[in-house]
Amino acid sequence: MPETTLFISDLHLCGTRPAITGLFLDFLQQRARTADALYILGDLFEYWIGDEAVEQEEFRPIIRGLRELTSSGTPVFVMHGNRDFLMSHGFEKASGCRLLSDPARIDLYGTPTLLMHGDTPCIDDIEYMNFRTQVRGAAWQKEFLAKSVAERDQIVRDFREISKNSTATKNPEIMDVNQKAVESVMRSHQVQRMIHGHTHRPKEHLFNLDGQPARRMVLGDWYDQGSVLRVDARGWVLESLPLTPKNVGWVSADV
Repeated sequence: MPETTLFISDLHLCGTRPAITGLFLDFLQQRARTADALYILGDLFEYWIGDEAVEQEEFRPIIRGLRELTSSGTPVFVMHGNRDFLMSHGFEKASGCRLLSDPARIDLYGTPTLLMHGDTPCIDDIEYMNFRTQVRGAAWQKEFLAKSVAERDQIVRDFREISKNSTATKNPEIMDVNQKAVESVMRSHQVQRMIHGHTHRPKEHLFNLDGQPARRMVLGDWYDQGSVLRVDARGWVLESLPLTPKNVGWVSADV
């Protein structure tokens, strides 16, 4: 069987969407077991209050599924997203996954490829970029993590409501990546190929970068179905994973 590397992002897993959690667990038990590696490029979880979350009921099956996969020999690399950027060593220890810097440059079957969550090139969304700067700061994170679990949970829930209301009023184009920002980061990392998520706009973009052909693949989200990019030495294919009756019937009480 040829080597294959899988890429996913924007699953936003949480207790209110059990069918998607079931689909993801099936994916870990089947497709991912045959992969050379699995990369999760941000927003694996809908929220993450700190590594105490590994013990939360809604996340325990996911952590267990990841641990079973990594224990079977498939390496899993996880990048922070804009929802779960507080994942740290506790998450790595519990899941067996390895946290990945953003951006990360890897050799993908002989081709240098840049991996990103995809929010940093969204420079036209000034409101989001200012918020990102705030919550990614060491001072904010230290103050947040010093609060009780209950306090952090409420703060995160408030942030989610604010985000929903803000997103509903924005021009969708503002929330997409800025092409010049994309070209700048690709140029600085000396790559002609990029894979990212965040924007929930799955598509392959072909363009010229400094006179050479360049490719940018945007991963799909896991809201109404799954989305996985399969890459091997022959190329890449973006695939959809449909929900099944088994997934729809999955309940978190199965913990």
